[in-house]
Parts: sequence; structure tokens; C-alpha cells
Amino acid sequence: MKVYIRSSACVSPQNTFNSDSFLTDIVESTGTRLKAIEPDYKEFIDPKQIRRMSHVIKMGIAAAKSCLTQANVEMPGAIITGTAFGCMADTITFLTRIVEQEEEMLPPTAFIQSTHNTVAAQIALMLECHNYNSTFVHKGISFESALFDAMMLLNEHEADNILVGGVEEMVDTSFTVLTRLGLYKRWPVSNLSLYDTSTNGTVGGEGAAFVLLTGEESVENLAQLTGLKTLYKPKSIEEGIIDFLKSHELGIDDIDLIITGKNGDTRNDEVYTELGTSIFKNKALANYKHLCGEYPTSSSFALWMTSNIIKDGVIPEILKEGDFDSISPKNVLIYNHYQGKYHSLMLVSAV
Repeated sequence: MKVYIRSSACVSPQNTFNSDSFLTDIVESTGTRLKAIEPDYKEFIDPKQIRRMSHVIKMGIAAAKSCLTQANVEMPGAIITGTAFGCMADTITFLTRIVEQEEEMLPPTAFIQSTHNTVAAQIALMLECHNYNSTFVHKGISFESALFDAMMLLNEHEADNILVGGVEEMVDTSFTVLTRLGLYKRWPVSNLSLYDTSTNGTVGGEGAAFVLLTGEESVENLAQLTGLKTLYKPKSIEEGIIDFLKSHELGIDDIDLIITGKNGDTRNDEVYTELGTSIFKNKALANYKHLCGEYPTSSSFALWMTSNIIKDGVIPEILKEGDFDSISPKNVLIYNHYQGKYHSLMLVSAV
């Protein structure tokens, strides 16, 4: 069964939310962390509820509701999210209160909202949706796992109009810890010159991106999600890519555009550089993490971006790696890995 992307919405460090332009009004930031540009949440959430919601919950609800609105769908057949860190702000608040109040008289709200499935649950509560609801916490392939689940539901005709999203927030505490572990750069860098540096570490990011998947053909569909594959510490990612494309009766020559997960960390980007001299040689390449930063579910931003590229038939200049002629891509391959362990391949095609 074919799987289509009916609509998509994204809250990110760029002007991506309900914007009339597609990645033309680029935000430059100098530092080691990119913060999401938050929309006016009062359009999507009751103001009385906003003050009790953490950053990631508000981003998730806004992106989910916007995605449904664009598709003219009031009630999704299922809600599935992927997140590696979950509601970090509420988790840290609860743990801090345990220490400060010596484990006595702890208010329960922060604990209740600290669970990873809070975003999907809050979306369902606001929509009064009693359909299938699930959250995947699979580190660097959390969003891909959510997509797999949605695709299986569609193939088994268990649901249609499935809302799938990847959400992640960056808070001061987690940012400090991950910087100490060497994930982020020690010195400020402009996100627009991220790939010009040759140092270890990248820039942190956050965001929420949702897509509405359906099995119904329509002129309103943005693109087709043709294939999806995940690999854990593969011996040869080149063979994995070739086998993946072959399973869909395609070769590397059939791919018009390859979007990679380059993030400016010399250790992270080594595999992309090697592929650039082999199967990716002479191919149109694009990158995206200089716009959204690095986080475990950043591939959701890439899928949002790709579906719009295919629908519009235009590749924004800010994404291009090197110079190549303008093309209207029909088959796009997204290849991303997280910390060298969790690799994912997504094949997105024109409808």
C-alpha cells in the first residue's frame, strides 16, 4: 500500500511555522545552541492551560494542530510521536524539587508531565481523540520508529489520517551535560558557516515537526513516503543504501537529490565525506542541520523540509552543498545518523 504525506507543520529555530515563504527568510545565530522560534500559542491552546505546559508540549500541540488544519482533518485516526529526551524541563523540575524539599511534600504536576508520552497525550486530550496513541523512545531513531508504526497501521487498514511527529526540547541543564560529553562545540559559531569549521562538536537544536500520513491518493498530497529503513552500527552503510534502493527497484542514478545529516562535527561528518567520494559522487547534495541544530529527532525536520521541496519543486539555496543546476526532484533520499550508531534512510517521492 502506498503511503502519502497529506500535510506537514514544523516549529523550529527558523521561520517555518505557518510561513508563506519556504526557507527564504533564514535566521542566523551565533553560538552553540539554536532555540526554536515560538508561535503565538493562544491560537491553538486555551490561555489558562498554556501557563501549565512546558516548552516541548506547546511546540508539539501547535505543530500537530497546524498539520491537521492544513489537511482539513478534525480527528486523526491515530497519534504517534517519537522523542528521545521527552519533557526535559518537567523532569529537571521534579528532580530539583526532590533535592530541595528533601523528598517531602512534592507537587505531582511536574512528575505527571515529565513522561515521554505527555506530548501525544496532551494532543489527544485537546482533540478529544480516543484513537490509537503511542510514543516511541528509541534514541536516535525515535521518529523513524513512529513512522514505521504508522506505515504498518496504514498497510493493515487499522487507521487512516495518522498524525506522526518528532519532538525535542533543549534546556540549560541538558545542554550543559551534553556539552561536557563533547556533543556540542566549545566555541561560538554561526550556524550559516557551520560546515566551514573543522572541529569536533556541533550546535544543539530543538523543535517539533508533524506529518499527516494517509493511504488515499489526492492532488492535495505533498509527497509519497516510498520507503524507510533503520540500521544500527552497520558494517557498510554504502551497501545498506544500495540494498535499500534496490528493494524499491531503484538505483542511485534514480535519486535526484540526497539530503544528509551533516552537522559540522568532523567525527559525525566523516561517513558523509566518504560517501561523497563514492556512491554520492556527482549527485545533488543538500544539508539541513545548520538550520535546526542537532537533536535525536531532527529527521522529522528533514522530512517536513523534503515534502515541501517535492511539492514546490524547488530546492532552497540555503540547503545546497556546492553548486548544481536547479532541479525539480522526483525522488529524494534522506540519510541521517545520530552519534554514529543510529542510521536511517527515508525515500520520498513525488505523487
